[in-house]
Amino acid sequence: MRQLKTNAFAWFLLLPSVVFLALFTFYPMGKTIVLSLYRKDLTTRIPEFIGLDNYIAMAGDSTFWKVMSNNLWFAAITVPASIALALAMAVFANRITRFKYWVRTSFFSPTIIPMIAVANVWLFIYTPEYGLLSRAINYVGQGNLNWLGDPKLVMWAMMVMIVWKEAGYFMIFFLAGLQNISKELYEASDMDGVGGWTVFRKITFPLLMPTTLFVMIVALTNSFKWVDHLWTMTKGGPDNASNLLLFYIYEQAFTFWDQGMASALTVVMIVLLLVIAALQFFGLDRKIHYQ
Repeated sequence: MRQLKTNAFAWFLLLPSVVFLALFTFYPMGKTIVLSLYRKDLTTRIPEFIGLDNYIAMAGDSTFWKVMSNNLWFAAITVPASIALALAMAVFANRITRFKYWVRTSFFSPTIIPMIAVANVWLFIYTPEYGLLSRAINYVGQGNLNWLGDPKLVMWAMMVMIVWKEAGYFMIFFLAGLQNISKELYEASDMDGVGGWTVFRKITFPLLMPTTLFVMIVALTNSFKWVDHLWTMTKGGPDNASNLLLFYIYEQAFTFWDQGMASALTVVMIVLLLVIAALQFFGLDRKIHYQ
């Protein structure tokens, strides 16, 4: 009886979170899955059940595969790059003694800037002829480049901006993880004359693996959620060279008003993220050293 009361009290405490998840996560997901099986656009007044036709049309859409390729390539570059930069910044910010609060604040400051403001700042940096980057390139005599207008350069320009934006946020998690590592391990390595790179490879990085796993999942999820900067800077152009999956979903839902196709695309994105996150979690969990 006592155990029953304890379990009931625990579920009572969880009830607000369960209700919140049911209303704002599980119900919208279920509604999206159902809607993906219907035709619901401007030509259809009443939603019409069409089964898997939206998914079949999606599979034959070259734009969808281009957008998916863009997003996978975008994630493959920005996730490891932002994590590596965040880890380097965290190690540096954890070691210095002078001006450490100023350094940590400067590293973290891009995170608190709204994405729309960041996009406008980098839009000025990338502006041909008059932008900061263009002036710097012209100064060294390398000519003028249209960073946002060239299909070969626009994705790289977006990646650099996102890494700059995200690295400071991930640095906070790594910094917290570094401060939880026992200093006795570093003192023992100093007494044994172990080099700095060996200490990082054998002590620091293995003990940071739980943090790395968490940061990796968050970074991967974020790489499929970025949409604000595209609306401000490129609208997915030129020729869908910078278009990402979430922005493509937005276009289908609110530009072409094809809510059935937008729902099918959303289902594909959710499934893809779940699969990748599961592979990361269950694959890396065996290599993690928990304290």
